[in-house]
Amino acid sequence: QVQLVESGGGLVQPGGSLRLSCAASGFAFSLYAIKWYRQALGKDREWVAFFSSAGGTTNYADSVKGRFTISRDNVKKTVYLQMNSLKPEDTAVYYCNWGAYWGQGTQVTVSS
Repeated sequence: QVQLVESGGGLVQPGGSLRLSCAASGFAFSLYAIKWYRQALGKDREWVAFFSSAGGTTNYADSVKGRFTISRDNVKKTVYLQMNSLKPEDTAVYYCNWGAYWGQGTQVTVSS
C-alpha cells in the first residue's frame, strides 16, 4: 500500500536550518509530482513546495521562497525539504503529499 513517512523535524532557533525527509513506497515514485504542506496550530493546511515528476520543475509558496529548497532522489524514493533561515512563523506540522495520500507529519518548532 502507499506509504509516505516524514522525518527530520525538531526544535530549532530562529535563523537555523532543518532538512525534512519523506520516504515513499507503494507507488511508482519517479512518475509523480510530490508536494510538501504544513499546518500550524489553529490554522488551515497550506501548500509549501512542489517538485514535478520530470524536468525537475519546482515551485514554492511566497512565504518560503528563497529559504526552502525541495529536492528528490528517485532511487531512494525520497523527497527532501531543506529549510534555512527559519522563522517562528514556520512552526507547523509538515506533511508530504501525493494525490490523496498524506504522511503522518513531522513537527517543526522554531523558537528561542
